[in-house]
Amino acid sequence: MYYNLYKSIYRNLIVGLDTKIPITNGNAVTAINFDNAATTPPLVSVLKEIVNYAPWYSSIHRGSGYKSIVSSKIYEDSRKIVLDFVGGDILKDTVIYVKNTTEAINKLSNTLYGDDKCNLILSSNMEHHSNDLPWRNKYNVDYISVNKCGKLDLRDLEYKLRKNRGRVKLVTVAGASNVTGYVNPIYSIAALTHRYGAKVLIDGAQLVPHAPIDIKPHNSEDHIDYLVFSAHKMYAPFGTGVLIGPIDTFRDSAPDYVGGGTVEIVNHNYIKWKEPPDKDEAGSPNIMGVVALVSSIRTLKSLGMNNIKNYEDLLTEYTINRLKDLPEVKMYCVSDKFNDRVGIIPFNINGIPHDITAKILSYEWGIAVRNGCFCAQSYVRELLNVSEEEEEYYIKDSSIKRPGMVRISFGMYNDYREIDLMVKAISKIIENKEYYLSKYGGETMA
Repeated sequence: MYYNLYKSIYRNLIVGLDTKIPITNGNAVTAINFDNAATTPPLVSVLKEIVNYAPWYSSIHRGSGYKSIVSSKIYEDSRKIVLDFVGGDILKDTVIYVKNTTEAINKLSNTLYGDDKCNLILSSNMEHHSNDLPWRNKYNVDYISVNKCGKLDLRDLEYKLRKNRGRVKLVTVAGASNVTGYVNPIYSIAALTHRYGAKVLIDGAQLVPHAPIDIKPHNSEDHIDYLVFSAHKMYAPFGTGVLIGPIDTFRDSAPDYVGGGTVEIVNHNYIKWKEPPDKDEAGSPNIMGVVALVSSIRTLKSLGMNNIKNYEDLLTEYTINRLKDLPEVKMYCVSDKFNDRVGIIPFNINGIPHDITAKILSYEWGIAVRNGCFCAQSYVRELLNVSEEEEEYYIKDSSIKRPGMVRISFGMYNDYREIDLMVKAISKIIENKEYYLSKYGGETMA
């Protein structure tokens, strides 16, 4: 597929890319968004679909009116579209709609909780807090190591599976890191996990919007048992997340949220829950969010996820090579392989705190990036070689500015023109370091 890298061929599909924002010199510039790992702007097709559906908006599963019947059918038919997008099985898998990936993981942690002997969860040192904290108050949790390059150590995974054979309920890892962009070998992880009798959850928040994924048939050793992801990271606002897993997992468990729509029969002494997914979607469903998600999936499928991945790989390679020419820029976990990652690049400028760099890019050039630890403090601490003693120092005094990084993250609409402007901005920051540190109140970092 031919790509015009100077101006993305996908650019006209996105809303708001020509929005002008003010910068410190009083001028207005076209906003540049390199914070797509946090959230993405909406697709034009998504907003059109929302407007087209709006006259039919009505209650789901609760009315006999014509609009309610239409809305209910759209809502239920959407589950097959979602499963088709990731290779799920409509007869064996269920799609449960939630607000976001965080809620999906919390819901699964509640659902799997029980008194059986399999009470150990294997997470990893690269996980987002959303794939760590929900497991801690219900299970014993151990963490798969990462190597010095920040990649998951599969030997450590196998060691921990072998050591705890029969006790591991679940291995839960990111499909792609929101810090480094590394794509984990999810099928190798699944096969290894199944070999030791456990199941696997893939946090697909950073993977699903940027690369093709197939959860494989249930009888495959590579099968992904559970998959979670968020619509707002794949160009579909309105607050929908997805939890996919075997319907049998949810059939026998009580829902973690209860109320309207969750029960078949109820009196003061008896409850019969509905079948999943209904019993796990308490209250009025977010039909607008589901309409947005389905519209996004249709657009992404028509474009081809491999095409999107290939294009974003080119952006990543180009940016890394441009930043390598700036000796004051330190990038983390970059290699000469660009197809084993999604379009995320963490970096720092020598001598400038990460928050100051982000402010300068935003206030002076209208370039949005993210800075800090990206809700993955353990991983970032390891990549920055922060010692335990130093960590204790920050714990004792939370007012002290913590170490962190600046993160560039691409969407399919970004292009070389925007990257060139960012590199120019970073070069100017380096040339005028003392001026910017004085202006933005930063202290030079060693």
